[in-house]
Amino acid sequence: MKAIVKTEFDFAKQTGKYVGKVRDVYTVAADILVMIVTDRISAFDVVLPKGIPYKGQVLNQIASKFLDATSDIVPNWKIASPDPMVTVGYKCETFPVEMIVRGYLTGSAWRTYKSGVREICGVKIPDGMKENQKFDKPIITPTTKAELGTHDEDISREEIISKGLISEEDYLQLEKIAIALFERGSEMAKKQGLILVDTKYEFGKRNDEIHLIDEIHTPDSSRYFYADTYAENFENNLPQRQLSKEFVREWLMENNFQGKQGQQIPEMTDEIVENISNRYIELYENIVGEKFGKTEYTDDIYLRIEGNIKNMLARLIL
Repeated sequence: MKAIVKTEFDFAKQTGKYVGKVRDVYTVAADILVMIVTDRISAFDVVLPKGIPYKGQVLNQIASKFLDATSDIVPNWKIASPDPMVTVGYKCETFPVEMIVRGYLTGSAWRTYKSGVREICGVKIPDGMKENQKFDKPIITPTTKAELGTHDEDISREEIISKGLISEEDYLQLEKIAIALFERGSEMAKKQGLILVDTKYEFGKRNDEIHLIDEIHTPDSSRYFYADTYAENFENNLPQRQLSKEFVREWLMENNFQGKQGQQIPEMTDEIVENISNRYIELYENIVGEKFGKTEYTDDIYLRIEGNIKNMLARLIL
Protein backbone atom coordinates (compact mmCIF):
# COMPACT_ATOMS: atom_id res chain seq x y z
CA MET A 1 0.00 0.00 0.00
CA LYS A 2 1.30 3.44 -0.92
CA ALA A 3 1.68 6.22 1.61
CA ILE A 4 2.99 9.79 1.64
CA VAL A 5 5.84 9.84 4.14
CA LYS A 6 7.99 12.65 2.75
CA THR A 7 7.47 15.83 0.76
CA GLU A 8 10.04 17.95 -1.05
CA PHE A 9 8.33 21.07 -2.41
CA ASP A 10 9.73 24.47 -3.24
CA PHE A 11 7.08 27.18 -3.26
CA ALA A 12 7.39 30.77 -4.44
CA LYS A 13 8.50 33.00 -1.53
CA GLN A 14 9.21 29.95 0.63
CA THR A 15 11.29 30.93 3.64
CA GLY A 16 11.54 27.71 5.64
CA LYS A 17 10.51 24.13 6.23
CA TYR A 18 9.98 22.15 9.42
CA VAL A 19 9.61 18.38 9.49
CA GLY A 20 7.68 17.18 12.54
CA LYS A 21 6.70 13.69 13.61
CA VAL A 22 3.74 13.66 11.23
CA ARG A 23 3.54 17.06 9.53
CA ASP A 24 5.75 18.83 6.99
CA VAL A 25 5.31 22.55 7.55
CA TYR A 26 6.44 25.07 4.95
CA THR A 27 6.73 28.77 5.76
CA VAL A 28 5.86 31.05 2.86
CA ALA A 29 6.49 34.79 2.85
CA ALA A 30 6.41 36.23 6.35
CA ASP A 31 3.33 34.74 7.92
CA ILE A 32 1.81 31.89 5.89
CA LEU A 33 2.17 28.22 6.88
CA VAL A 34 1.48 25.28 4.58
CA MET A 35 0.90 22.19 6.72
CA ILE A 36 0.98 18.89 4.85
CA VAL A 37 -0.30 16.07 7.04
CA THR A 38 1.70 13.09 5.86
CA ASP A 39 0.93 9.43 6.43
CA ARG A 40 3.79 9.09 8.91
CA ILE A 41 2.77 7.64 12.26
CA SER A 42 4.46 8.12 15.61
CA ALA A 43 4.04 6.52 19.01
CA PHE A 44 6.01 7.02 22.20
CA ASP A 45 7.56 10.03 20.44
CA VAL A 46 9.13 7.75 17.79
CA VAL A 47 8.27 7.88 14.09
CA LEU A 48 7.52 4.34 12.95
CA PRO A 49 9.25 3.01 9.82
CA LYS A 50 6.18 2.71 7.56
CA GLY A 51 3.46 5.20 6.66
CA ILE A 52 -0.26 4.48 6.99
CA PRO A 53 -2.32 5.09 3.81
CA TYR A 54 -5.11 7.69 4.22
CA LYS A 55 -3.97 8.60 7.74
CA GLY A 56 -2.90 12.09 6.67
CA GLN A 57 -6.21 12.74 4.95
CA VAL A 58 -8.12 11.47 7.99
CA LEU A 59 -6.25 13.71 10.42
CA ASN A 60 -6.33 16.80 8.22
CA GLN A 61 -10.04 16.57 7.46
CA ILE A 62 -11.05 15.92 11.08
CA ALA A 63 -8.93 18.82 12.31
CA SER A 64 -10.28 21.12 9.59
CA LYS A 65 -13.88 20.38 10.58
CA PHE A 66 -13.23 20.97 14.29
CA LEU A 67 -11.28 24.15 13.65
CA ASP A 68 -14.30 25.50 11.81
CA ALA A 69 -16.66 24.28 14.55
CA THR A 70 -14.76 26.01 17.38
CA SER A 71 -13.76 29.32 15.78
CA ASP A 72 -16.39 31.13 17.85
CA ILE A 73 -14.52 30.10 21.03
CA VAL A 74 -11.04 31.15 19.96
CA PRO A 75 -9.53 32.34 16.66
CA ASN A 76 -7.45 29.68 14.92
CA TRP A 77 -4.64 29.59 12.42
CA LYS A 78 -6.59 28.03 9.52
CA ILE A 79 -7.23 29.97 6.31
CA ALA A 80 -8.31 27.09 4.07
CA SER A 81 -7.81 23.40 3.30
CA PRO A 82 -6.96 23.35 -0.43
CA ASP A 83 -6.18 19.61 -0.52
CA PRO A 84 -7.40 16.63 1.54
CA MET A 85 -3.96 16.39 3.16
CA VAL A 86 -3.22 20.11 3.48
CA THR A 87 -4.18 23.09 5.59
CA VAL A 88 -2.90 26.59 4.86
CA GLY A 89 -2.97 29.12 7.65
CA TYR A 90 -1.30 31.94 9.51
CA LYS A 91 2.01 31.61 11.28
CA CYS A 92 1.68 32.25 14.99
CA GLU A 93 4.24 32.72 17.74
CA THR A 94 3.88 29.32 19.40
CA PHE A 95 3.57 28.83 23.14
CA PRO A 96 6.17 26.21 24.25
CA VAL A 97 3.58 24.12 26.13
CA GLU A 98 0.83 21.69 25.10
CA MET A 99 -2.42 21.88 27.04
CA ILE A 100 -3.68 18.37 27.79
CA VAL A 101 -7.26 18.17 29.07
CA ARG A 102 -8.37 14.95 30.74
CA GLY A 103 -11.96 14.07 31.56
CA TYR A 104 -11.18 10.49 32.63
CA LEU A 105 -8.32 8.66 34.34
CA THR A 106 -6.89 6.57 31.54
CA GLY A 107 -3.85 6.07 29.30
CA SER A 108 -0.55 7.46 30.58
CA ALA A 109 -2.30 9.19 33.48
CA TRP A 110 -3.68 5.83 34.66
CA ARG A 111 -0.28 4.17 34.26
CA THR A 112 1.24 6.92 36.41
CA TYR A 113 -1.58 6.68 38.97
CA LYS A 114 -1.30 2.89 39.13
CA SER A 115 2.38 3.24 40.04
CA GLY A 116 1.33 5.07 43.20
CA VAL A 117 1.65 8.69 42.08
CA ARG A 118 -1.20 10.92 43.29
CA GLU A 119 -0.21 14.21 41.70
CA ILE A 120 0.15 14.84 37.96
CA CYS A 121 1.48 18.19 36.71
CA GLY A 122 0.63 19.76 40.04
CA VAL A 123 -2.94 18.40 39.99
CA LYS A 124 -3.81 16.19 42.97
CA ILE A 125 -5.65 12.96 42.13
CA PRO A 126 -7.71 11.33 44.92
CA ASP A 127 -7.08 7.83 46.20
CA GLY A 128 -9.41 4.99 45.27
CA MET A 129 -9.97 5.82 41.60
CA LYS A 130 -10.33 3.11 38.98
CA GLU A 131 -9.06 2.95 35.42
CA ASN A 132 -11.28 4.95 33.04
CA GLN A 133 -13.13 6.67 35.89
CA LYS A 134 -14.53 10.12 35.15
CA PHE A 135 -13.05 13.04 37.05
CA ASP A 136 -15.45 15.30 38.94
CA LYS A 137 -14.41 17.96 36.43
CA PRO A 138 -11.82 17.90 33.63
CA ILE A 139 -8.22 18.47 34.69
CA ILE A 140 -5.38 20.10 32.75
CA THR A 141 -1.99 18.36 32.73
CA PRO A 142 0.35 20.41 30.53
CA THR A 143 3.54 19.16 28.92
CA THR A 144 6.49 20.88 27.35
CA LYS A 145 6.64 20.67 23.56
CA ALA A 146 9.25 18.09 22.59
CA GLU A 147 11.63 18.34 19.67
CA LEU A 148 11.71 15.42 17.23
CA GLY A 149 13.24 12.38 18.89
CA THR A 150 12.73 13.64 22.44
CA HIS A 151 9.92 13.10 24.91
CA ASP A 152 7.30 15.57 26.11
CA GLU A 153 7.82 16.37 29.79
CA ASP A 154 5.08 16.91 32.35
CA ILE A 155 5.05 20.39 33.85
CA SER A 156 2.81 22.21 36.31
CA ARG A 157 1.01 25.54 35.99
CA GLU A 158 3.32 26.96 38.67
CA GLU A 159 6.48 25.85 36.84
CA ILE A 160 5.25 27.26 33.53
CA ILE A 161 4.64 30.67 35.10
CA SER A 162 7.71 30.75 37.38
CA LYS A 163 10.05 29.77 34.50
CA GLY A 164 8.56 32.50 32.33
CA LEU A 165 7.50 30.06 29.62
CA ILE A 166 4.09 31.79 29.47
CA SER A 167 2.90 34.84 31.36
CA GLU A 168 0.41 34.21 34.15
CA GLU A 169 -2.24 36.26 32.34
CA ASP A 170 -1.86 34.29 29.11
CA TYR A 171 -1.67 30.93 30.86
CA LEU A 172 -4.86 31.44 32.82
CA GLN A 173 -6.56 32.43 29.57
CA LEU A 174 -5.24 29.28 27.88
CA GLU A 175 -6.76 27.16 30.64
CA LYS A 176 -10.18 28.76 30.15
CA ILE A 177 -10.01 28.33 26.37
CA ALA A 178 -8.86 24.71 26.64
CA ILE A 179 -11.75 23.81 28.93
CA ALA A 180 -14.24 25.57 26.61
CA LEU A 181 -12.85 23.67 23.60
CA PHE A 182 -13.06 20.39 25.51
CA GLU A 183 -16.68 21.08 26.42
CA ARG A 184 -17.52 21.83 22.77
CA GLY A 185 -15.70 18.70 21.63
CA SER A 186 -17.58 16.67 24.25
CA GLU A 187 -20.92 18.01 23.02
CA MET A 188 -20.06 17.15 19.42
CA ALA A 189 -18.82 13.68 20.41
CA LYS A 190 -22.02 12.97 22.34
CA LYS A 191 -24.03 13.53 19.15
CA GLN A 192 -22.01 10.73 17.55
CA GLY A 193 -22.51 8.37 20.50
CA LEU A 194 -18.99 9.02 21.77
CA ILE A 195 -17.27 10.38 24.87
CA LEU A 196 -14.32 12.74 24.44
CA VAL A 197 -11.98 11.31 27.07
CA ASP A 198 -8.84 13.42 26.76
CA THR A 199 -7.13 15.60 24.21
CA LYS A 200 -4.32 18.08 23.66
CA TYR A 201 -4.38 21.62 22.36
CA GLU A 202 -1.60 23.86 21.08
CA PHE A 203 -1.78 27.63 21.02
CA GLY A 204 0.13 30.60 19.71
CA LYS A 205 -0.24 34.34 19.31
CA ARG A 206 -0.86 36.41 16.19
CA ASN A 207 -1.17 40.19 16.40
CA ASP A 208 -1.01 39.77 20.19
CA GLU A 209 -4.15 37.60 20.17
CA ILE A 210 -4.26 33.95 21.27
CA HIS A 211 -4.94 31.50 18.43
CA LEU A 212 -5.56 27.76 18.39
CA ILE A 213 -2.98 26.10 16.15
CA ASP A 214 -2.11 22.67 14.73
CA GLU A 215 -4.73 19.90 15.02
CA ILE A 216 -7.81 19.52 17.22
CA HIS A 217 -9.89 16.51 18.33
CA THR A 218 -8.20 14.06 15.96
CA PRO A 219 -7.49 10.44 16.98
CA ASP A 220 -3.78 11.33 17.16
CA SER A 221 -4.40 14.08 19.70
CA SER A 222 -7.51 12.74 21.43
CA ARG A 223 -9.11 9.65 22.88
CA TYR A 224 -12.80 8.73 22.54
CA PHE A 225 -14.89 6.03 24.23
CA TYR A 226 -18.11 4.58 22.85
CA ALA A 227 -20.84 5.99 25.11
CA ASP A 228 -23.26 3.05 24.92
CA THR A 229 -20.88 0.57 26.56
CA TYR A 230 -18.95 2.88 28.89
CA ALA A 231 -20.94 2.37 32.11
CA GLU A 232 -21.28 -1.41 31.80
CA ASN A 233 -17.60 -1.92 30.96
CA PHE A 234 -16.52 0.41 33.77
CA GLU A 235 -18.67 -1.35 36.37
CA ASN A 236 -17.35 -4.75 35.27
CA ASN A 237 -13.70 -3.62 35.06
CA LEU A 238 -13.61 -4.37 31.34
CA PRO A 239 -11.53 -2.47 28.75
CA GLN A 240 -13.37 0.39 27.09
CA ARG A 241 -14.23 0.33 23.41
CA GLN A 242 -12.35 3.35 22.23
CA LEU A 243 -11.38 5.43 19.25
CA SER A 244 -7.82 6.70 19.48
CA LYS A 245 -4.26 5.87 18.56
CA GLU A 246 -4.02 3.82 21.75
CA PHE A 247 -4.45 0.59 19.76
CA VAL A 248 -1.12 1.34 18.04
CA ARG A 249 0.59 1.91 21.40
CA GLU A 250 -0.93 -1.31 22.74
CA TRP A 251 0.36 -3.28 19.73
CA LEU A 252 3.82 -1.84 20.30
CA MET A 253 3.76 -2.59 24.04
CA GLU A 254 2.63 -6.16 23.34
CA ASN A 255 5.74 -6.44 21.20
CA ASN A 256 8.03 -4.98 23.88
CA PHE A 257 8.41 -1.48 22.51
CA GLN A 258 7.76 1.73 24.42
CA GLY A 259 10.30 4.02 22.78
CA LYS A 260 13.01 3.28 25.32
CA GLN A 261 16.67 3.09 24.44
CA GLY A 262 17.72 -0.26 23.03
CA GLN A 263 14.18 -1.41 22.20
CA GLN A 264 13.43 -2.61 18.67
CA ILE A 265 10.36 -1.47 16.74
CA PRO A 266 8.38 -4.61 15.78
CA GLU A 267 7.97 -5.50 12.12
CA MET A 268 5.18 -3.56 10.42
CA THR A 269 3.84 -6.15 7.99
CA ASP A 270 1.50 -5.17 5.14
CA GLU A 271 -1.34 -6.68 7.17
CA ILE A 272 -0.50 -4.54 10.21
CA VAL A 273 -0.29 -1.41 8.04
CA GLU A 274 -3.63 -2.15 6.36
CA ASN A 275 -5.30 -2.84 9.71
CA ILE A 276 -4.08 0.48 11.12
CA SER A 277 -5.26 2.28 7.97
CA ASN A 278 -8.71 0.72 8.30
CA ARG A 279 -8.88 1.72 11.96
CA TYR A 280 -8.10 5.35 11.09
CA ILE A 281 -10.90 5.36 8.51
CA GLU A 282 -13.23 3.89 11.17
CA LEU A 283 -12.13 6.67 13.51
CA TYR A 284 -13.00 9.32 10.92
CA GLU A 285 -16.44 7.93 10.17
CA ASN A 286 -17.37 7.61 13.83
CA ILE A 287 -15.98 10.96 14.96
CA VAL A 288 -17.29 13.00 12.03
CA GLY A 289 -20.43 10.97 11.39
CA GLU A 290 -20.05 10.68 7.64
CA LYS A 291 -18.55 8.28 5.10
CA PHE A 292 -14.86 8.71 4.42
CA GLY A 293 -14.04 9.50 0.80
CA LYS A 294 -10.67 8.06 -0.12
CA THR A 295 -8.44 10.25 -2.26
CA GLU A 296 -6.60 7.58 -4.21
CA TYR A 297 -2.80 7.36 -4.36
CA THR A 298 -2.30 7.89 -8.08
CA ASP A 299 1.09 8.38 -9.70
CA ASP A 300 0.52 12.13 -9.86
CA ILE A 301 -0.48 12.57 -6.21
CA TYR A 302 2.49 14.83 -5.47
CA LEU A 303 1.63 16.98 -8.47
CA ARG A 304 -1.95 17.23 -7.21
CA ILE A 305 -0.87 18.31 -3.72
CA GLU A 306 1.67 20.80 -5.08
CA GLY A 307 -0.78 22.25 -7.60
CA ASN A 308 -3.55 22.72 -5.02
CA ILE A 309 -1.14 24.47 -2.67
CA LYS A 310 0.27 26.74 -5.37
CA ASN A 311 -3.20 27.79 -6.47
CA MET A 312 -4.07 28.65 -2.87
CA LEU A 313 -0.84 30.59 -2.29
CA ALA A 314 -1.30 32.53 -5.52
CA ARG A 315 -4.57 33.87 -4.17
CA LEU A 316 -3.01 34.76 -0.82
CA ILE A 317 0.35 36.33 -1.51
CA LEU A 318 0.62 37.34 -5.17
